[in-house]
Amino acid sequence: MTGVSNYLSTISGNASISSLTNGDLDRHKTMRTLQGRAPQTIKHELNLIMGAIRFAKRNGFDIPDLTPPPVKIPGGKLRYLSTDEEKRLLRELDPNRVSNGLAPIDERDPKKLRAMQDNYDLIVILLDTGARYSEIASLTWDQIDFENRLIRLWRSKVENESILFMTTRVAEVIADRAAARTCKFLFSNSEGGARGYSVIAIRKAFDRAGLHDCTVHTLRHTHASRLIQNGMSVYEVKAVLGHADIRTTMRYAHLEEAKVTSRARDVIERMNTDHQNLGVNQR
Repeated sequence: MTGVSNYLSTISGNASISSLTNGDLDRHKTMRTLQGRAPQTIKHELNLIMGAIRFAKRNGFDIPDLTPPPVKIPGGKLRYLSTDEEKRLLRELDPNRVSNGLAPIDERDPKKLRAMQDNYDLIVILLDTGARYSEIASLTWDQIDFENRLIRLWRSKVENESILFMTTRVAEVIADRAAARTCKFLFSNSEGGARGYSVIAIRKAFDRAGLHDCTVHTLRHTHASRLIQNGMSVYEVKAVLGHADIRTTMRYAHLEEAKVTSRARDVIERMNTDHQNLGVNQR
């Protein structure tokens, strides 16, 4: 909620949330654009503000009905990791890796080792679930069902809950972390609270792996792309990612179309082969 408070204070100063207008939201968008903020960042800020407004309305506060200004997200090539790129990234995050910049494993500071393990585990979970960083960084142990190997994930951005089943490596990561847990969060900060947005070391790992055009969100694209490329529809992927609007998931539609056209090629190939074989038999 701290981030939301900062955005609200930027918009309305000391005024209450109930006094916000659509004009205030428009001015926030204009101001952030002039400051050079990326469209995706501005859209995320407006989503956070609207989420706070909906929360206040549900709790009985008299809040006006507001409509945020549209934010156009520029198109571009969808970036996702290949299997080899994933391996390179995980190598650079491996807490047991040997590097000139690191002390020998048996001499490393325990806090340093824990931070390295946290980063590695977090990335594995993001890769195999397609969840948003914030959803996993704030995950609590009571959301984990070990018996059924599932995660009950509350998606605050779109205010819905998803049931995500664990892959084997996610189940192993979570089991290892459970054996050493000290607070209610899977990933905590030094004070025992939720981890929060801490990605500096992860960004450096991307760079060391030569993935300079990737971010943590690339992992979500990677998960979705792999599902599409292996036969799932955009509507099924929408459910997995927890998108509120199918239009958000449609950015992956071209991958689904490519899968369909490759199957069409296979159909024609089989028909051509059958015809050729028939022609041989007739001769």
